[in-house]
Amino acid sequence: MATVIRTSDLPARSRHDAWRGIVCDTLGPLDLRIDLDAPLRGEIELGQLGPVGVGRVATTTPHSVHRTARLIHRDNPELYRAVLAVSGEPVLRQDGREIRLAKGEFAIYDFTRPYEVAYDAAVRLAVFSFPHELLPLPHHDVARLTAVPVSARSGAGALAVPLLRRVATDHDEYTPASAARLATVVMDLVTTALAERAEQGEAVPEDARRRTLLLRVRAFIDQRLGWGDLDPAMVAAAHHVSVRYLHRLFESENTTVAAWIRHRRLERCRADLLAARHLTVSEVGARWGLPDAAHFSRLFKRAYGLPPAEFRRAHPVR
Repeated sequence: MATVIRTSDLPARSRHDAWRGIVCDTLGPLDLRIDLDAPLRGEIELGQLGPVGVGRVATTTPHSVHRTARLIHRDNPELYRAVLAVSGEPVLRQDGREIRLAKGEFAIYDFTRPYEVAYDAAVRLAVFSFPHELLPLPHHDVARLTAVPVSARSGAGALAVPLLRRVATDHDEYTPASAARLATVVMDLVTTALAERAEQGEAVPEDARRRTLLLRVRAFIDQRLGWGDLDPAMVAAAHHVSVRYLHRLFESENTTVAAWIRHRRLERCRADLLAARHLTVSEVGARWGLPDAAHFSRLFKRAYGLPPAEFRRAHPVR
């Protein structure tokens, strides 16, 4: 269960000192620097996604948080953290680099070395903590990747950022087994996004690269289900791999590329038959890349036990 701590729950007279103690107790030994005259408003939520710590931080109070050499000497867990700017523009400084994260960007920092995170306006952040061994990149590569922004505009970052934002919100809702699997996906995407950012994709372990490529392929397919010419050759070409290699990726999931495309199309058709009642059955099929009405009907009946028209009649609007 997630732990939520709010400044509003603290006594006004000792709020600043109490909040400093809470930050150190929950986020690790840190030096919180804040104007004592500034109204202190903030909230911290902490939870777990398998072995990955998940937190959300929101504040409207300008301040900065420092991990100093003295504090590192006192307590030095071997952790990396990834911080995602959900809103606002936090500043991160480490290893001689300083960046201002834009909304939807994330960066990592190393808890074993000095760093600073500063806020000069309201921010909402998602923060992920994980042991060094969960990021399978050489330490000398990671040292070049701290305080380096990763955006959601392309590559693995386009998959990582929405996932990080979602699991930061929903981490308390997953079963332990689902949380462990999701933690693996999160770490694969973070690893690959960082390696892409440093143009060191070869440093990513093969298993992580394969899983990340599969996620990217699935996202590509989902965005183009309505295209009549969507086929394995198009998918392979878009991802710069051979059709044979693409088939091997899907064999590990006990399916084929064509079967996956068909499955996703039928899932979209099923949803539209229930929700988009203004569309005819033929229009639903054509919308999702199945323009041959007879072929669509056969495929749908094989998957769901009823032809699409009968399926719609069996599920009237409530």
